[in-house]
Amino acid sequence: MTHAIRFHRTGGPEVLQWETVDLPPPAAGEVRLRHHAVGLNFIDTYHRSGLYPLPLPSGIGLEAAGVVEAVGEGVDAFAPGDRVAYTSGPLGAYAEARNIEARHLVRLPENISFEQGAAMMLQGITAHYLLHATYPVKAGETILVHAAAGGVGSILVQWAKLLGATVIGTVGNEEKAVRARALGCDHVIVYSREDFVGRVREITAGEGVAVVYDSVGRDTFLHSIASLRRRGTMVSYGNATGPVAPFDCALLQKSGSIFVTRPGLFDYIATRDELCERSAALFEVVGSGRLRVEINQRYALSDAAQAHRDLEARKTTGSTILLP
Repeated sequence: MTHAIRFHRTGGPEVLQWETVDLPPPAAGEVRLRHHAVGLNFIDTYHRSGLYPLPLPSGIGLEAAGVVEAVGEGVDAFAPGDRVAYTSGPLGAYAEARNIEARHLVRLPENISFEQGAAMMLQGITAHYLLHATYPVKAGETILVHAAAGGVGSILVQWAKLLGATVIGTVGNEEKAVRARALGCDHVIVYSREDFVGRVREITAGEGVAVVYDSVGRDTFLHSIASLRRRGTMVSYGNATGPVAPFDCALLQKSGSIFVTRPGLFDYIATRDELCERSAALFEVVGSGRLRVEINQRYALSDAAQAHRDLEARKTTGSTILLP
């Protein structure tokens, strides 16, 4: 027997329940994994609330790090005792232990802790594909990163600086502005008291930015488009304030022939090779010390509901982990 967070109906954080669950031996192709740390991500709130519908009842959570305890028939890439991490596969990371298909796992280097692994797999690989594939950022370009002090945002800022970009970051308050500057933002806009479109135009001498990375959604989408240069790229990769409302595509031409994309992590790690390539790049840049994964909040796994409350209330910065 083990424990996991599950929910039987959608709604607020109160629907998350700490339950005892049976854990059978791993099936063919699976491993049994004992979690040492579990990642908290905004997409978890979309699953819990019903924004991204799921069959119920359901587990929750997409990333964790831990140690392999047992392997099923046909698994030869991993053995008991291996340190691993993951950010794909069926929901269910909010658990003390679980069975998961071995194809979703990557080996965790010795210089990466379990806490780092759980905190950065989803957010770090997201930052990698956004910066290197969705819109490959080039040295000398000016970019706009919303929620620059948040989980993905804080990694985007640092990695974009390594690529030679000038980074404008938006945040919700002065405390987060201090953090964004420390991460490397060249310019920080506190959107709660500043017109970020006007400030972006001022900073770029009227031109606008090459790309906007927007995880906020409904409240910023149109303003983000208005911040782009001619033929700029709008990357909408989250819905923190709700889904983007329908809009007239003619707006894109009127705004300078803008490109809009809505990427998703799982299309960028659709193959085993892609998963290993992106995770290896992430492990290298973190392991070398050139990029910091800052874990600013830790909660007991059984307190996942409170972690969700704090995340949705914008009380968190950087990465958050849940500890079994």
